[in-house]
Amino acid sequence: MRKFAVVSDVPGLLRDPSDPSTLLPTLHLSSVAKLKAEGVIAGGMLPKIEGCEDAIRAGVRKVHLVDGRMPHSLLLEIFTREGVGTEITE
Repeated sequence: MRKFAVVSDVPGLLRDPSDPSTLLPTLHLSSVAKLKAEGVIAGGMLPKIEGCEDAIRAGVRKVHLVDGRMPHSLLLEIFTREGVGTEITE
């Protein structure tokens, strides 16, 4: 599988959950442990990111975490250069 999308009620992974401008547009698996230790990946984001990690380790090339409340978020994430959520890769 090439891509997997996680549609949720958050814009993606935020460095500061109260500030949408802190969206991390790209996340590499090598950074996950550090972000967990820093508390960036915590609470409800923890199972989402762990599911994304599992998908990539199972062979998915990219996982996209997008906000289902935003109109056309999935299309904007996958078919634009900038995207609107967080793209997770190995």
